[in-house]
Amino acid sequence: MKPYEAIAQKLALAISDATEVQFEPAAVEPVGGGCIHTAIAISGEMAGEEHRYFAKVNEADRAPMFAAEALGLAALREADCVAVPHVVVHGHDDDHAWLVLQWLDLGSLDEHSAANLGVALAAQHRKPQEKFGWARDNFIGASVQSNGWSGDWLAFWREKRLMAQLRLAARKRLPSRMIDRGERLAADCEAFFRNYVPAKSLLHGDLWNGNAAAIEGRTPVVFDPAVYVGDREADVAMTELFGGFPGDFIAAYRAAWALDDGYSVRRDFYNLYHVLNHANLFAGGYVLQAQQSIEQLLAEIR
Repeated sequence: MKPYEAIAQKLALAISDATEVQFEPAAVEPVGGGCIHTAIAISGEMAGEEHRYFAKVNEADRAPMFAAEALGLAALREADCVAVPHVVVHGHDDDHAWLVLQWLDLGSLDEHSAANLGVALAAQHRKPQEKFGWARDNFIGASVQSNGWSGDWLAFWREKRLMAQLRLAARKRLPSRMIDRGERLAADCEAFFRNYVPAKSLLHGDLWNGNAAAIEGRTPVVFDPAVYVGDREADVAMTELFGGFPGDFIAAYRAAWALDDGYSVRRDFYNLYHVLNHANLFAGGYVLQAQQSIEQLLAEIR
């Protein structure tokens, strides 16, 4: 435990305060699941029983990321359709920020758990919501995801998602033609919605295959959300962006709630947001992918 002894003591105190039961840490070890943050497993004794927790740790200025994630997980948990890890505690001091979650033994989605996820996600998307957006900003990867409430889905997506990424691309001096063509797409994207009125759905917001797994055999679980209320197609679209979801997922989702005929084009429109975000974060091949996607979407409008 020596390399993590200082943070282990902080986490143990936070866990003890949150649960109102003394937690004595015995072992701390690094685990997978940390791209932006350091991910660790912390185990020890509480009231005579062994307990294990999953924790993310970072510098103190990352505390808003953990607060936003905790709120997102709480919203998904309240919807009570798809399983999520329970938030034990989040907090920070002058040096560190942390988020402690229930420990889950995760396995890959198989055909059964993927199908169960499709049904559960459709049920979550059917939960009535009042407005598009979210009460506070959160994060998509390491990027700020701006929110606020809106009664107009297309206006929200155009300004808070597409234009936000294009403005960031301009600040990062990505190709000006890509940005100009992206702005043209933003101006003309109403064409994708002429015969389609999105429902207001509670979205996971960052549903790639790395943020979904199975527990206890066939029970799907999701984590690392970027929650907001939006078009359900945006959630479904991202499951197809990087692959990795068994085909049983989309088949089960469609059986539970059929997708509109125009989904195949809007899928690429929604996924452009994530491609642009990757271009802004990592540059490289994602810039070319964003350029190509913008041109293909503009061709759909002509």
